[in-house]
Parts: sequence; structure tokens; C-alpha cells
Amino acid sequence: MRSLITIVLTFCLSVSWSQSVEKIIKEKDVSRIISKLASDEMRGRSALSPTDIDKAAAFIEKEFQKAKLKPLPGVTSYRQRFQQKRISLEKLAVVINGVNLPDSVLIFSSTKETVDMDASATIDSIGAGQNLFLTIGAMEKKPGNKVVFVAPEHAENFNTAKHYLGRPKIIGVDERTESTSLYILGRLQNTDGLNAEARQKVEILNMSNVVGMIEGKSRKDEFVVFSGHYDHIGIQAAVEGDSIANGADDDASGTTAVITLAKYYSKLKSNERSLIFVAFTAEEVGGFGSKYFSQQLDPNQVIAMFNIEMIGKPSLWGTNSAFITGFDKSSLGEILEKNVQGTPFHFYPDPYIEQNLFYRSDNATLARLGVPAHSISTDQIPSDPYYHTVNDEVETLDIANIVSTIRAIAAGAASIVSGQDTPTRIDPAKVK
Repeated sequence: MRSLITIVLTFCLSVSWSQSVEKIIKEKDVSRIISKLASDEMRGRSALSPTDIDKAAAFIEKEFQKAKLKPLPGVTSYRQRFQQKRISLEKLAVVINGVNLPDSVLIFSSTKETVDMDASATIDSIGAGQNLFLTIGAMEKKPGNKVVFVAPEHAENFNTAKHYLGRPKIIGVDERTESTSLYILGRLQNTDGLNAEARQKVEILNMSNVVGMIEGKSRKDEFVVFSGHYDHIGIQAAVEGDSIANGADDDASGTTAVITLAKYYSKLKSNERSLIFVAFTAEEVGGFGSKYFSQQLDPNQVIAMFNIEMIGKPSLWGTNSAFITGFDKSSLGEILEKNVQGTPFHFYPDPYIEQNLFYRSDNATLARLGVPAHSISTDQIPSDPYYHTVNDEVETLDIANIVSTIRAIAAGAASIVSGQDTPTRIDPAKVK
């Protein structure tokens, strides 16, 4: 009898979902939204370029207004504003035993405004047989002033490390760190005559998530979050005259899904739990938007988080399919797959575990707090030729695939939104 009831409920859900999503979630609207977000006008939506990212935020605000979303309690707008500091190296001079070292053999990593180092600094080395990146990762966690000589055999990887460690650092306005590292490509040598001087520029960055909500009918204090990041990597080195990394798939597609789902649920007016729709900023430079968002609410009240990340192309299994990162960490994926039974769509576990995708998007911040927070994606990232390039354009996307995925997320989330299902919590001890 129970099996029969389940079959009947699943059938009714499938029919109801099909009728509502196909009527409300339309390809024309999806195409309009993503084309605007990924247009050259937005100049790649870099969170470090206030003028460009603000254009995207203003557009999302207007779409939230159309969806008749409310601001979060206690605020009067959709903007969730916060500040970060950007620290950029302006001057670095290193002398050892009277020899001035060229910039090409130096990596300086610190968040301090001024640093003066001498022979009292801790001296260390990374040998030819050690893994450079793992060893540097460990070095960066050690406090104090450190001078680290890197074996010349690591020259190629040293340049890669310099690209990442040498970039401006983004930290909280009140954040303080005591770690300073100076990496020198060369054999370990006597440093009695060491003198290193660094000066850095500090700028305040004004950032904002765009957040709106639909209050629940019977469970107002239980929140279901639909999210995507609206920033991308901005202006890059020109390729055939094109320097704008439009970020159509990454992650205008996810942001488009958030906007579309906001309009869908606003028209349904049937959610028992409160729904929060958020477009995060600064995902590409460290996940600062989601970090700030997580500090503004009680994670115990967040029932689930659907983070939508790159759904612009067919998945490994073709169309009508998507994968969920961290599938085994909660029952969220099982619920989604259960709710789309009877439809052509399927949700699968992440097939790219080696890519560490669970930790590479905004879901990770809330997952570390115990929230069933997962990313939903269709991207075949190991072989995606457009990822983080100026060629991530709307023309490379399958709009129909985006539409079917948004509709499937609406169907998959139905029983969670209604309060019928509650996914199991993530164990923070099992999230690094």
C-alpha cells in the first residue's frame, strides 16, 4: 500500500511540476537574462573592478524587483554590502651579501603593509625532490618571517607559484596575519648579509552580494537557499582582439538560474519554507561573498543550499542530467533524484572527484557550518576549452540545456521547499 501511495504521489508531483515549470520557466526569458549578464557591457564582472561588477549587481536587483522579492529582514535593499582590503606589492628589494637579487627569482607573500627582514628571519629550503606546491602551502601557514630557498629544478613551477602568490591579496578589513614568506629561486646559501625590504599598497574594496527572499507560509524561520556567483575574472590578455572574459557559463548560467527560480517561486506562492535567492560576489577571488553571507544568518536555520555553478553545456551523461558535488555528504542529492523520477532528468554524483569541485564554489562555506550545501553543475570541467578564457561566451552555450536544468532543480527542490523533506546535515568534521 505504501509503495502505491509513493507511486501516486510521485506521478502527481511530476504532472504538477511539468505543467508549472514549462509555463513559467521559459527559454526566451533565460536567454534574455544570461545574454545581458554575459554581454561585453559587463566587461567580465570582476569583483575587483567596482564599476563593472556594479553594473551586473544593478541588473540583478532589477530582476529581483520584477520577481517581487523582499530584502532580508533588517535591511532596506537587496544589496548585502561589506568591505575587504586589497594588498598589492609596490616595492621589493632583496640583497644577500651585497648582491641585489632580480625580481624573476623572488616571490613575496605577506599581508603586512611594511616588512623589513634580516638574518634573524627563519631560513628554510625546498629541495628538488619535494613537491613545491604542497610544501609552499605548508610554509604559508607558519607564522613569522621566513626566507625559503627553492631548488633551481623547480624553476618552471616556481613561475606558476609566483603567478598565484604574487597576486594582490584580499583579506577582511579587520583581518591580521603574522606570516611573511620570501621565496628565492636558488641554492641555499649563507644569509648573514641578508636585507629585504617590502612596501605594499592597501586599498579598501566595497563589495556586495545581491540577496532577496520569499517568506514561507508555515515555516518562516526555516530557509532554503538558491545561489550562484555573479562575478567572473574580468579583463584578460587579448586573444584575437578579445580581452573580455564574459563568464557566460561561469557563472552567468548559475545566476540566471537563481533569478529564474526566484520568479518561478514568486508566481507559485506556495512555499512553506522561506526561500533566499543570492547572487554572490568575489567567488573568483576567494569566496568572500559567501563567507560574509554565512555570517549574517544562523546556519542551523538553513535547511538546504542549492548552489548552481556552470549549467550551460550538456553533462558527461548528455542532456537532461546534472551532477551534485559532495553527493555522499548529505541526503540532498538523493532527494533531488527522487523528486525527478518520472521525468527525463537525472541527478548524479560528481564524476570529477579529483577536481575537488565541492570545495571550489560558494557551497563550501556553508557546508563547513553543517548546512546541506552542494553545487549543481553540468560542466565537463576537465575538458572544457572555454573555462576561464575570453571564449566563455553565450554562443558556446546550450540554452535549452540551461532551461531543462533549471526546471529540474525546481522539481528536485519541491519537497524541500514544501517542508515535506528535510535533507540530513553535513558533518563539519568531515569537511576540510
